[in-house]
Amino acid sequence: MAGRCAMNTLRQAVEEYVTVRRALGFKLNEAEKGLRDFVAFMGRRRASYITQSLALEWAQQPSHQRPASWAQRLGFVRLFARYRSATDPRTQIPAQGLLPFRPTRARPYLYSDSEIRALLDAALHMPCRFERDELQPWTYHCLFGLLSVTGMRLGEVRNLELEDVDLTTGILTIRGTKFGKSRLVPLHASTCKVLAAYIARRECLWTGRTVSSYVFVSNRGNRLDNSEIHRAFYRLSRQIGLRGEFDSHGPRLHDMRHVFATRTLLHWYRSDRTPSVVCPSCRPTSVMSMWPIRSGTSTLRRNSCASRCADSSGIGRTAHEHVCQLCFPSGTVLYTAPDAAAAGQSSHHHLVSRHLPPVSEVRRATPA
Repeated sequence: MAGRCAMNTLRQAVEEYVTVRRALGFKLNEAEKGLRDFVAFMGRRRASYITQSLALEWAQQPSHQRPASWAQRLGFVRLFARYRSATDPRTQIPAQGLLPFRPTRARPYLYSDSEIRALLDAALHMPCRFERDELQPWTYHCLFGLLSVTGMRLGEVRNLELEDVDLTTGILTIRGTKFGKSRLVPLHASTCKVLAAYIARRECLWTGRTVSSYVFVSNRGNRLDNSEIHRAFYRLSRQIGLRGEFDSHGPRLHDMRHVFATRTLLHWYRSDRTPSVVCPSCRPTSVMSMWPIRSGTSTLRRNSCASRCADSSGIGRTAHEHVCQLCFPSGTVLYTAPDAAAAGQSSHHHLVSRHLPPVSEVRRATPA
């Protein structure tokens, strides 16, 4: 009975934790699933409070997963344990570095116009095994094309609903994107024409049948699944030679965003327009963070460097002054961790991260 009460308390704590974090703007979709599973795991172990050994055992349960997934799962528990320790002093917070891994950033790929055309053409000629599949070639043709000309994220395209598409004004409304923001995406007239043709085919095929309100739907009438889209993309990529038959890595759908970004930047530079002025919120903040991509971006690199040199050539100020405000090690302004480790957990005599008090804004005076 006591164990059941402890599990109910932990489940309630997870609910409260997720509610608080979401109120701060975090989505926590994967974290919520993971924490629910962790609490169930603790119930099977008849544990009433979080320990480091339990967290490690649960994080490494899917033995076929990569170390990055293990570290992510342990991170879910670590953050929750910090929250839980405020109300249950027995809670052990898993230390950093218990499941180390070296993250690798995928190398961006810039598609050429001919490669994008080949991909769209291959999508349009996808074989249809059943009558219900006849819309799928048009679905992927339109979806991949929309990614290439708008720079939208795949999740944003998947979440696009019919009410978000205004073909009269040529505007897409993207809702609840990264960091909970929404934005408007203008479309070229040619894009509107293709999208309108797809929607007309979609409505004709699903007349009199139940179908989702999402723009891009599967042959079952539901929103396209993320894995379905990637399987179709990988199959078509191998078909047109973008990937080898057995390649596990290669050009990605997300690279369509890089194509859109680099072409937009090139257009601005060639028009003598400074990106930081035209669009102050553009990311990445440094164009140089996109290298190396392909040799075709050498023009963009030269234009970017020239623009940055022009921006930083003001008389009487240091070029990097506005970028670097904190000119001393950030660790020197952090506070020492309180020595209140739970039983069975080692004490930590080091500086706690993510805490910059107001003194960090005071710049160190240069010795005379």
